Amino acid sequence: MYKAPVEHIAFTLKHVAGMAQALEEGRFGDLSEDLVDAILDEAGRFATQEVAPLAAVGDRQGARLSDAKVTLPDGWADLYRRWAEGGWNGLVAEERYGGQALPHLLNVAALEMWNSGSMAFALGPTLTMGAAEALSAHGSDALKEKFLHKMVSGEWMASMNLTEPHAGSDLGVMKSRAERRDDGSYRIFGQKIYITWGEHDATDNIIHLVLARLPDAPAGTRGISLFLVPKFLVNDDGTLGARNDLFCHALEHKLGIHGSPTCTMIYGDGRFGDEPGAIGYVIGEENKGLACMFTMMNNARLAVGMQGVAISEAATQKALHYAKERTQGKAPGWSGAGMSPIIEHPDVARTLLTMKALTQGARSICYSCAHAIDMSHHTEGDEARHWSERAALLTPIAKSFATDIGVEVASMGIQVHGGMGFIEETGAARLLRDARIAPIYEGTNGIQAIDLVMRKLPLSNGEHVRGFIKELKAIAVEVDTSNQEGFGEAATRLLSSIKDLEEATEWLLAKIADGAQADALAGATPYQRLFGLTLTGAYLAKGALFDGANHQGHHLPLCRFAAENLLAETASLKQTVVGGSASLAAGRSILMAGE
Repeated sequence: MYKAPVEHIAFTLKHVAGMAQALEEGRFGDLSEDLVDAILDEAGRFATQEVAPLAAVGDRQGARLSDAKVTLPDGWADLYRRWAEGGWNGLVAEERYGGQALPHLLNVAALEMWNSGSMAFALGPTLTMGAAEALSAHGSDALKEKFLHKMVSGEWMASMNLTEPHAGSDLGVMKSRAERRDDGSYRIFGQKIYITWGEHDATDNIIHLVLARLPDAPAGTRGISLFLVPKFLVNDDGTLGARNDLFCHALEHKLGIHGSPTCTMIYGDGRFGDEPGAIGYVIGEENKGLACMFTMMNNARLAVGMQGVAISEAATQKALHYAKERTQGKAPGWSGAGMSPIIEHPDVARTLLTMKALTQGARSICYSCAHAIDMSHHTEGDEARHWSERAALLTPIAKSFATDIGVEVASMGIQVHGGMGFIEETGAARLLRDARIAPIYEGTNGIQAIDLVMRKLPLSNGEHVRGFIKELKAIAVEVDTSNQEGFGEAATRLLSSIKDLEEATEWLLAKIADGAQADALAGATPYQRLFGLTLTGAYLAKGALFDGANHQGHHLPLCRFAAENLLAETASLKQTVVGGSASLAAGRSILMAGE
């Protein structure tokens, strides 16, 4: 059974991501470290005692569709209501709409725990938080007054409607359309697929954010508008009115996240209402919808990265517990009676340490990204620009590296379980099945790599990423000069990885400047992993340095293991980045020929 690692989470957000310093500087008003600890403790309790026990039920039963109505797995609707009553939906929302206006970093830490308990359950609240933020940032005062209070409280949930059957990530070719009405509202027509929590029985209304195109809109993504389309129309006094002309046509049969209803949504076919067309209200300006939606999507990308961390943590805990109890053979040096626990075998220990190191590395990257977002909102001028660029740089890495290692670590967890991992009753297989979607949705990890290399590296003409690399070097130098016992070759290995990152970065920036886009994109995905692994080594070292200075030392052995066992990969990744484009171009001819 999963147990929220509150102590590790608190350590990472305070001493690796940087929250302790921000609190000391008063960046977050009167927020205290005691209150942070209290929130984390209660989130951990709820995730451990209430969310996690229903994860297997959700996986086994799945969401069920009958006559356009979706029923969640047994106990899930009540679980959600208890979760919302706890105020968790409004941690970062504006106070005037009932939120608590707490740092994004604290919400991200809570998201980790919800997703470790059950990723399928946590998906619903995550989308609602993102929709509330998009409405808060771009909606009219009238729309915000009418809808935000109940979205922030969690009384109403929300969904994000982008994808269509013929258009995956290319939103410019979408066919959903909108027609203006005389009263300033719109009628929406179209079909959307892969709509997470698009229909369910947890709340009495669902607020859909839908991308659609007006008849006179410009072609491509410049002509997309964003609309708020409620399942039930809302009267001026806040009560629910007539059913809107939209419904769930089908539920996707998925590899994992079975408890999460993934819907095909139909808008405007005349099934409900006096005339065809789902009534909606524009958010922001007409034809500017993609910019509004990106407010939701950018934070959703970090939230998906947290899903990777969460699955990794749950898989590591499960594998570690099993390895301590399962006996098999006699490990070298085993002096006990009978067979030794498999954790004593070097290969199993190596696997478990790899799982722990990757999990902690991904957690540190995601938390550091969230901290950068917070600091961009609580600083001004050049400092705010610095933190905004840091958040922009880290977002694609957080999403991609964390979700990639989520799949890897979940797979390693099955391996530790052996044959029992392949049996559903242990729960190890569910974690791998759930994890597999995360590198795909909210922009595939390949798209994240394109974003990282083509848009984020050139920020401030490349000076921001260069400055970041200098910060990483400073950590490695501090390890080298710390004189703390137990670091082994960590400083040397980390400095080598940082050099690999620096050389790959400069090569990519030069290619971009020369207009050699194909060469740069050929190395984008391996570069993304190179960056993630180097950050893992640096952030583990940062945690180990703090531990050592405070005479704890719990993080130092993991730092050394990661440096001496995982960072060697960065050299080969750098070589793939700078030397792989020609062979990729040559190999594509085989693919095109169907060989």
